[in-house]
Amino acid sequence: MKVIRIILFLSFATSAFAQIDLSGTWALRNYIDALDTAPGSGTLSVDYLGMPLTEAGRAAALSVDPSSLSVPERICNPYSPVYLAEGPFGIQMSNETDPLNGTTIAWKIAGWDDRAPITIWMDGRPHPSPNALHELGGFTTGAWENDVLVANTTHMKAGILRRNYTPHSDQATMRMRLARHGDLLTLTVRVEDPVYLEGPYYLSRVFQLTGGAPQESVGRPCTVAFEGVPAGVVRHFLPDKNPFLDEMTRRYNLPRQAVLGGAETMYPEYRKKLKDSYVIPMKCLTPNVREGILGCGGPGTYPRIPR
Repeated sequence: MKVIRIILFLSFATSAFAQIDLSGTWALRNYIDALDTAPGSGTLSVDYLGMPLTEAGRAAALSVDPSSLSVPERICNPYSPVYLAEGPFGIQMSNETDPLNGTTIAWKIAGWDDRAPITIWMDGRPHPSPNALHELGGFTTGAWENDVLVANTTHMKAGILRRNYTPHSDQATMRMRLARHGDLLTLTVRVEDPVYLEGPYYLSRVFQLTGGAPQESVGRPCTVAFEGVPAGVVRHFLPDKNPFLDEMTRRYNLPRQAVLGGAETMYPEYRKKLKDSYVIPMKCLTPNVREGILGCGGPGTYPRIPR
């Protein structure tokens, strides 16, 4: 009997210590994919390199006019939970506990003005029926795998995969892994979408605990203001009419087939397919402030590619 009690105690202790404390305010650190997450930055409008888009996904992405997000009735429409790993802000986490035994019922990730709050249920409840309501925050359940919190999200509304508004459908699912290493929190995300993706799409972000330093409050209210697009306008691009289709080709000589993505563009071996046709761009043209050319790498700073 004594041996059994010791085994049960050790089993409980292991389970308890495996649940790492994730509560606190975590500031984004641009250690990974900084061009996507740094304030004021983002990928080019048509940059689908490394994205396993299907033909439907590519067509949907090319039809999006980024200015459509400036329509007054859409300004305060929050992004899907995928934006947690794609947006330029930090995260704030807290846990909801059972008042009787102190166990964690759910982890709460606070919302922002353009992202809904996320609740990670830890009490073993099942996911709803596929026909259940899809909400802005989705439906997420979690479990500990050793000292890593693994969370699965379903029932998301349609949203974006990348900050150039490459979309995912409302059939997409997301698997998150939250791993803490001291004051650093690594978030890795795997998104699967049977409509717009022909394979899983991965994102990764690193956050750092603020240590109680004063931070701007999470969950500030969204304010609608005029952003250049009047109410009721439906901004979009018709097939083959996206004006940014060849922007990366003009800048970097990358062929259109690479820019438009696909599962094969996710892997280093794809370079072998381009090595015989790719030509390194000529030296950047001299910056000219009068003509709006402020530095190398921007629009118009490389000679046009002969056609």
